[in-house]
Amino acid sequence: MNVVFIEPYRDQLLSLSYTKPISELRCGILKMGQKWKIHCPNFQFSNLTEDYLSKVWPPHIEDDNLFVNASVFPNQTLVESLMDLKPSQALRYNDVLIAYRSAKKDKYSEVKVYHKEISILKNTWDIFKLNHFAIEADFNLLTKDKKSEPIPEHVLAINPDQIFIEKGAKLISGTLNATDGPIYIGKDTEVMESVSVRGPFALCDHAVLKMGAKIYTGTTVGPYSKVGGEVSNSVIQGFSNKGHDGFLGNSVIGEWCNLGADTNISNLKNNYAAVKLWNYSKQGFTDTGLQFCGLIMGDHSKCGINTMFNTGTVVGVSANIYGEGFPRNFIPSFSWGGKTGFITYKFEKAIEVADIVMKRRDKKIKAQEVKILEHVFEISKAYRRR
Repeated sequence: MNVVFIEPYRDQLLSLSYTKPISELRCGILKMGQKWKIHCPNFQFSNLTEDYLSKVWPPHIEDDNLFVNASVFPNQTLVESLMDLKPSQALRYNDVLIAYRSAKKDKYSEVKVYHKEISILKNTWDIFKLNHFAIEADFNLLTKDKKSEPIPEHVLAINPDQIFIEKGAKLISGTLNATDGPIYIGKDTEVMESVSVRGPFALCDHAVLKMGAKIYTGTTVGPYSKVGGEVSNSVIQGFSNKGHDGFLGNSVIGEWCNLGADTNISNLKNNYAAVKLWNYSKQGFTDTGLQFCGLIMGDHSKCGINTMFNTGTVVGVSANIYGEGFPRNFIPSFSWGGKTGFITYKFEKAIEVADIVMKRRDKKIKAQEVKILEHVFEISKAYRRR
């Protein structure tokens, strides 16, 4: 079967979706698209996304396609229901379009209802809100019928049956507590001395937990990332650093980001009220209904040492934040500054920095990636004028 991912919640997942399709967002251990590929190993997948992203992620459409909502988490029962769809039939859950089978986009005539509960990424904050569940589901997918590497004797392991260590991982010392959920330690990772981890937790391939790190439940450290300090219920997508002390809670950090030493994120308002967050689709702040909500940061953004972020802050792509005090809680893409104000981050300088940062991970920024960032630079101009 030919599967094409569609994106009905793309605007609600900005700024994280500015630079990639929804299928490329990570929640749990795996990206959304990777989950579907494991559940449906014999299918081929592509993305029907924004035109400016399609050069990197082109759609592949045949005479018979299954158009699948990329925000929906797959499970075996759901996959079986999708396989029962006939041409021109769609499957819905409440008000959510899960999928439809058709030769063309948005072409179906009959709607079937899926009655079992599913999980969906409708908003950016759902990524950390659902991360506890997503780690557990991915853990079961990735470790089924596999044997973990042995847990080193000098590591205190609590509930070791729920701890899985891939080949090449180095664990020096510390505590892995899987009482409340599984702990996944990916390939060629490093857990340095005196680290404390409470599951569910995922350390993806080639990532590092630095000395004395304190990691609480529902946290994912994406591949090639380095993390220290205190982290709770947060998702670091990959290739990003929070290398030093400071608190990160109920947050999502994109790729190629860096949080300077002693950066702290507030995830709770002083009056304990529900947090409002900038919503691109509504062009204003929206009530998340959450009491705990920290920072949403798009790809390639960075902040200096001792930066403070207020509860419910949204940062766009390739922003550079520094200085004392709290900056405003919506910082547009390609902004440069802090509490005293922002100017536009010169595009050429931003690309120069991105290239330097990527080379530190033995990668080079590609021409197509530059074009994507250039498009984001242009469409975000209106926000920088505010």
